[in-house]
Amino acid sequence: MFDDLAPDLERLRTLRVWHALWLNRIDAKIARLERRKAEAEHGRKSRPRPPEWVVEVGIGTGRPSVQVHAGTCHMIGSRRRPVSRDEARRLLTDGLRACTHCQPDTQLHIIDLVGVFSSQRCRSGRVATPEGLVITGVPALP
Repeated sequence: MFDDLAPDLERLRTLRVWHALWLNRIDAKIARLERRKAEAEHGRKSRPRPPEWVVEVGIGTGRPSVQVHAGTCHMIGSRRRPVSRDEARRLLTDGLRACTHCQPDTQLHIIDLVGVFSSQRCRSGRVATPEGLVITGVPALP
């Protein structure tokens, strides 16, 4: 049927050795790729979750805070520190700049800056803070 192989024993043995060497190379490559895939999966599973909020810090003595970002923002610089939701809100209300790309102030329901402070809670549910920020999501007055 398939008799297109070499007719003599010596060439057949050479072909067998050649194919065995190729099978060993192929098996070794398969093992390397499976190991790499398993390592990547392990790394993906054991990677720590990114922080929810990040403060970008500056250069120099005391490393002053520069900007607040959402944890997944692509504009975060290399100098950073994770912060909690409460600290991010506090920093924003204290006047720290919010990233213009990820807009953490909007995500934290701190909508916009106002020029004049009003300590009155309005009927729409907004409250103006002493720092001049308008915070939404506060229950409205009856």
